Amino acid sequence: MHDVTPTPRKAANCLARVLSIRLQRAGAAALIVATMVFAPPSSNAGSDTWWDGIQGFGTPDFSGKRTTERTPIKPDVVNDLRPGAVPYRSEEMIAFIDKAIVQYQAIANKGGWPQIPGNRMMRPGDDDERVPLLRRRLRATGELKGSSSGFEDYNFDSTTEEAVRRFQERHGLRVSGRVDQPTLAALNVRAEERLKQLEINRQRIFALLQQPIEERYVLVNAPAFQLEAVERYEVAQRHRVVVGRHQRETPELRATIKALNFFPHWRVPDSVAKLDVFPRLVKEPEYLEKEKIRVVMNDFNGPEIDATAIDWSTADSSKVKLRQDPGPQNALGLVRIDMQNEHGVYMHDTPLKTLFDQRARAFSAGCVRVQDVFKFVSWIAKYEPGWENPGQVDAVIEGGLPVDLQLTRPIPVYFAYITAWAEENGSVQFRTDIYNRDGQPFAEAAKAVDPDAPPPPSGGLAP
Repeated sequence: MHDVTPTPRKAANCLARVLSIRLQRAGAAALIVATMVFAPPSSNAGSDTWWDGIQGFGTPDFSGKRTTERTPIKPDVVNDLRPGAVPYRSEEMIAFIDKAIVQYQAIANKGGWPQIPGNRMMRPGDDDERVPLLRRRLRATGELKGSSSGFEDYNFDSTTEEAVRRFQERHGLRVSGRVDQPTLAALNVRAEERLKQLEINRQRIFALLQQPIEERYVLVNAPAFQLEAVERYEVAQRHRVVVGRHQRETPELRATIKALNFFPHWRVPDSVAKLDVFPRLVKEPEYLEKEKIRVVMNDFNGPEIDATAIDWSTADSSKVKLRQDPGPQNALGLVRIDMQNEHGVYMHDTPLKTLFDQRARAFSAGCVRVQDVFKFVSWIAKYEPGWENPGQVDAVIEGGLPVDLQLTRPIPVYFAYITAWAEENGSVQFRTDIYNRDGQPFAEAAKAVDPDAPPPPSGGLAP
């Protein structure tokens, strides 16, 4: 057998080699530390990149490319309409919310969930010391299944990403799998506040039930950006909607749909004329001709006047009226749903169809724009004499001429404000408090901005 017992000379040489290697490593480490402490960041790298590496909040990266995308964002397929036939305005919904209240009361009794510090985005593939807290937060409400194994690494892995996506779906946020600012704000709303939000919305739905349920009615839920057409206690149709933006809120109301106006004129409300159109005409007087808007005096049926003779910086909207011609450029689209009320709001088509591809859709001046509106008005009109044929609405549109249908069977409509509810499968849903009606914690969360979200529309009129 070969003798491997080291001689004193061999042992001394071996020890010398080990010491040499260790000294080389120590010297390299010291050089790295010295570089981190004393050397300024590269001119090609942002100062926040340098700080990211030292702090540990995010993957250390000294290349100057911290903002480069590591993982492409998966497309956000907007499937935000509620499932099933149960309406918001129902005893079943009250029962679903009651179960959710019990669930969130139990979570609150156990101390709720952890707060996630910082405000830097977390992305799939990142190593971030907040990831264990993120996982604990997602386990608390069921987006992340199973329990902790005891050891939690810092890697934002694919399992965590899918849990984040489920959380975003459940809160009506843009589904990216990243913990962006709106997602972080929603994650950090405390369990006690979510419990209060469920209780507030139970009261709102209970109030809607105090009036007898009609055989047919329409309910628009502004914070969820959707509409339900209900017939015989079940949802017959759902549609995405665009609602009022900040300071032009869609009001809560009950009204009655009495007419459908195909190829309508748009009689620009005084508030929209004063706040939106007149200031624009000071800078862009050709806008009237481009949008086929006529200027009339005193009322919308008054005589047309020469727009070039008006000083738009001092124009009085109570006397100078604007009326837009029918057609594809019309801000109401090709159909208006008439529902007289003290707020002067209504539902209508829109030429800006791409807005329905966004998750947050608070873009209007208070009125409600409806996706697939011809399908919706076909449901409204289907019991009217001569409109029983499912293709009648299409025939009117193809005809291209103004038609006003006065309903012999008017339909009640409710504009509601529901930011929390639950579904039959136990899924508890929350939506952004877009009009700050739920309290301060939710108002703060609503201010969070997603830098990667599509930009709001610009350039068009917004009834």
